[in-house]
Amino acid sequence: MGIKENVYFEGGPHKGDLVLNVLLGFTVICLPFTVGALVRALWLRYRITDRRLSVIGGWRGRDRTDVVYTEITKLVKIPRGIGLWGDIILTLNDKSRLEMRAVPKYREIHDYIAEKVATKTGKSLEAITTR
Repeated sequence: MGIKENVYFEGGPHKGDLVLNVLLGFTVICLPFTVGALVRALWLRYRITDRRLSVIGGWRGRDRTDVVYTEITKLVKIPRGIGLWGDIILTLNDKSRLEMRAVPKYREIHDYIAEKVATKTGKSLEAITTR
């Protein structure tokens, strides 16, 4: 029997990321961005619970990364798409980074993660967050 987790958010990247990049894909210069947005839309999934954060992605969704809130030392949020979606960058204890791209409701999700990290590690919100 597993430990019970309450899911805060579960889903993929924002649909606007795909639409914007497909529209830009008509130019040859932006074609790599269109392919990246298509791959994200097909195989990238986020799951944020009260215990951990999971990112499932990679080619055909075969890679999975789980991060417990106590491993996170710093959070950064970057607005994209006129503020409708954004990127969240997590810096972990070993100085590695996990980038979550095209996250819908990124402000609320950033605040939720920051609150969980602050309660689990005992650090202040100002010490964890940037921007």
